[in-house]
Amino acid sequence: MRLQGKTAIVTGGASGFGAGIVRKFTAEGASVLIADLNLALAQDVAKETGCKAVKVDVASNDSVRSLAETALAELGRVDILVNNAGITHLPKPMQDVTEDEFDRVLAVNCKSVYLTARHLVPAMTEAGKGAILNVASTAGLSPRPKLNWYNASKGWMITATKTMAVELAPAGVRVNAICPVAGETPLLKSFMGEDTPEIRAKFLSTIPIGRFSTPEDMGNAACFLCSDEAGMVTGVAMEVDGGRCI
Repeated sequence: MRLQGKTAIVTGGASGFGAGIVRKFTAEGASVLIADLNLALAQDVAKETGCKAVKVDVASNDSVRSLAETALAELGRVDILVNNAGITHLPKPMQDVTEDEFDRVLAVNCKSVYLTARHLVPAMTEAGKGAILNVASTAGLSPRPKLNWYNASKGWMITATKTMAVELAPAGVRVNAICPVAGETPLLKSFMGEDTPEIRAKFLSTIPIGRFSTPEDMGNAACFLCSDEAGMVTGVAMEVDGGRCI
């Protein structure tokens, strides 16, 4: 029960890595609010784990403001914020990505971190404690071709993590990131372009451990970084990638 008595928000917690984090956090004693655009799926995970769910568009200022108000009303306070929601564009030459695709990737992957900080950090700094975890990617450290603007958005998230950590440390708020390699999530097919045994084998050949990241991997790493055990850890971008970035 490493998160006993803690409260947490997990964006994009209805599936994939986010759902893995929700399951781990609730198993470790946290009270969790799932914030996801897919409310029906979020409610399924909430029912399974005994937590609560709310529909949120993390790229919308009004929606994130409402999330903050709901979280404080439902949870009383927010000890942990996990910025997990993310999207990608399909693999293609950088110049072929449409402006709408670019704007959406940057809004969901980058602007969302700004918005959650804007509406949730004040309560954390007032309380003098808190942990923020940004789910970045190995794409921000060791970019793959033809995912250029997605790579850039995750690099932005890693830099944001470090600057947030420096600014918020005096207020008692820690900020870290985890960098998974691709996993069995709804985004996997988008990363690969198409899902075939040949493409999977080529993708896996770049991961020394020889498998994809799992939601359980992310839950375990997130639990450590958001627990009091990591009280001296801030500003790190932890690679949870089976050696992909070596």
